[in-house]
Amino acid sequence: MTTHKGFDPQAFRAALGTFTTGVTIITTRAQDGEAVGITANSFNSVSLDPPLVLWSLAKNARSLSVFSGARHWNVHVLSAGQEALSGRFARQGEDKFAGLELDDGISKAPLLQGCTARFQCRTAFSYDGGDHIIFVGEVLAYDRSELPPLVFQSGQYAIAARKPREELRLGATPPPECSYTEDLLGYLLGRAHYQMLHALRQLLSTQALDERSFFILSVLSIRDRLTLDELNAFIAYTGMLASPESMDVLEAQRLVALETDDGEARYVMTADGREASLRQIALAKAVEEDVSAKLGAGDAMALKLLLKRLIASSDPGMPDLWSPR
Repeated sequence: MTTHKGFDPQAFRAALGTFTTGVTIITTRAQDGEAVGITANSFNSVSLDPPLVLWSLAKNARSLSVFSGARHWNVHVLSAGQEALSGRFARQGEDKFAGLELDDGISKAPLLQGCTARFQCRTAFSYDGGDHIIFVGEVLAYDRSELPPLVFQSGQYAIAARKPREELRLGATPPPECSYTEDLLGYLLGRAHYQMLHALRQLLSTQALDERSFFILSVLSIRDRLTLDELNAFIAYTGMLASPESMDVLEAQRLVALETDDGEARYVMTADGREASLRQIALAKAVEEDVSAKLGAGDAMALKLLLKRLIASSDPGMPDLWSPR
């Protein structure tokens, strides 16, 4: 760790950025009725009794005079899905409220929708804070939702995942003294995968379909008219390959059909196949929704983000199923 005794502004800002915060949008109205809003992560609580919160605004901000003269303003704690909204209110030179639906509040200050929490405030006082003005407000009304919050850390948006107070143990007894532990990423990914797959298998069995059929139909529902080799390029990572025999079974079930294009055999989904695929996807989503409900929306979103990063970083060069041909 490097200790900085002087105050290099960039290094100081980087050090401050290690403190993880939420992201807020502060809104008010100018005296002429114009809606004004800015993105800020300087929001903080001050007191529970009386209920007070604070935030700060740079002295060179264009909206400083508006907020300095405003009696009421609203603080919106943004949800994880509002990153684009945060960016919109951080920019200058555009109508930030264009196309946004607003709720009615206790004042005329704009009240945005879809937030994790909202605080409707009345200015209590403001005071000088170096190159910022600090606004302290009395909270007159507030509301919250179960939406996970948007987080900002080291100059980037982030998603917060809850950390248990105690370390999670997957086994009832202490682990043996060996190098293979339950913290091994491969073990965790594998166990999570097979546990979810076990639940899906049980549901698929009610549809007289197996895993291979699930993977084949899932691919064809996204990208149709594939040769056998093209189809296997997308499912080989599962350890299962589509064979002429397995495709004959799906043809016999009228789920796929074989067409010849320029002398090349290609598989397409039939109407029955699309219906079966929709049922499969519904079953897979049912398993996912059950797991997500137990994790919570924020942790489920964080998990998906980390898995996408892991997939991107470990990709051996598989074709992208969702990319245009």
